Amino acid sequence: MRGRGDGATLAREYLEALKSQRRLSPATLRNYAHALKLLLSLLEQSDLQSLDAAQARRFVGALHGRGLSPRTLALTLSAWRGWYHWLVRQHGLKANPLVGLRAPKAKRALPKALSVDTAQRLLEGEEGATADTTRDRAMFELLYSSGLRLGELVALNIDDGRLDLRQAEVTVTGKGSKTRTVPVGARAREALKDWIEKRNGIAAPSEKALFVGARGRRISPGVVGARLAAWARRRGLAERVHPHMLRHSFASHVLQSSQDLRAVQEMLGHASISTTQVYTHLDFQALAKVYDAAHPRAKKK
Repeated sequence: MRGRGDGATLAREYLEALKSQRRLSPATLRNYAHALKLLLSLLEQSDLQSLDAAQARRFVGALHGRGLSPRTLALTLSAWRGWYHWLVRQHGLKANPLVGLRAPKAKRALPKALSVDTAQRLLEGEEGATADTTRDRAMFELLYSSGLRLGELVALNIDDGRLDLRQAEVTVTGKGSKTRTVPVGARAREALKDWIEKRNGIAAPSEKALFVGARGRRISPGVVGARLAAWARRRGLAERVHPHMLRHSFASHVLQSSQDLRAVQEMLGHASISTTQVYTHLDFQALAKVYDAAHPRAKKK
């Protein structure tokens, strides 16, 4: 391998390349750094070139034995694979020993969605018409009405034409820079109109954000999550409600009513329909409960 250097130096060089070329988030870079440090500790004093597929499988088995979940192992292997691919291209390593190596399969956890009744209870409750509660209602109605991701919600601006209340639609840019336009329901439109009237007297000068916080600047994702959790507690909901749960609830409820998987895929902005199909399992669970309660031969006497 050309310009060998030590493993820690090569790891830092790779992470710098990721930071500048792929513009990964700080959290993702920290995960990559942790994964590379873990590999170096497993290799101990061995050279990076010494790693082969059999040893890599043993490493994965050892980490699994330590209690690392299949999901964590998959992320760790992805970091290792990317590093060795870079070493092949940039430092003349002969082959990538991680190619084809996969983590143990994890059971796919179903997303947590509110029932229709619980979603109605969450959003129907009365709140004093302060600026904060008016904003909160508009945010939560929009999340549930249109299935937005939290990042898509906080990125909305007031005057760029992406929120069109006359046409009852909102345009957002999601994962993979994929843009989609989704409907905005009547309740959400009413809540947004109320908020926009108040927003104009609260937002800082030249602030473009649709939703602003206490200082008149763009609201942060963390504040949205905290406000929603508190909103749900005031209504006596047992569930720990978070913004993505409203997206899951939107998908589940639209699918239950329409049975149109393709339409839900488009509205959610999923690249693959297999990602959307998880909501068919939620639908089946609801149907199974109805069956168990209603069918005369569903249960043993």
